Amino acid sequence: MHPTGPMLIYSRPSFAPLLMKDQPSMQATTTLVIAVDGSATSLQAVRHGIALVQHGLQAHIALVHVQEPASLLELATQDADAIACAATEAGEHLMASATALLDDAGLAYSTEVVLGEPGTMLIDIAESLNACMLIVGARGMGALRRALMGSVSQAVLNRATLPVVIVKAQEEDSATADRCQLEQGD
Repeated sequence: MHPTGPMLIYSRPSFAPLLMKDQPSMQATTTLVIAVDGSATSLQAVRHGIALVQHGLQAHIALVHVQEPASLLELATQDADAIACAATEAGEHLMASATALLDDAGLAYSTEVVLGEPGTMLIDIAESLNACMLIVGARGMGALRRALMGSVSQAVLNRATLPVVIVKAQEEDSATADRCQLEQGD
């Protein structure tokens, strides 16, 4: 049986968390980047980030949503600025539940919606923010689907130079999602 909670995966063995429980008045010293795509597992990733900060990690939380770039057909038939605007609005909408969790927890955060390949963009943003770690949710795709579509969490893990936390979907959630996708013909 696989664990249903978060799974820590360190891409660098030298990682030392910045826990400062004895100094609650200190300002955040680093950034914790959390990937948000509107899925249940991305909300679990946000909850995990909240727990880390509430337990003493002195970090600013940055929520990042990456929209896939428009296809050539979309760019050829529609206005590129309108497509980018719609993608940004969609990303902001998908982050609403995540921002609500942070608001409820009383934590400060920033948000960023970008266009590009998700794995690459998440790493680029985390590195540009000098993040202490990147948290992503794993959707629990089957091997065939992952081989055909790719896995953002796998791509991030393979390329990241900073610590990565992959929050796995709970087994019943992923089994339900798989059944729904099969019923819809995906």
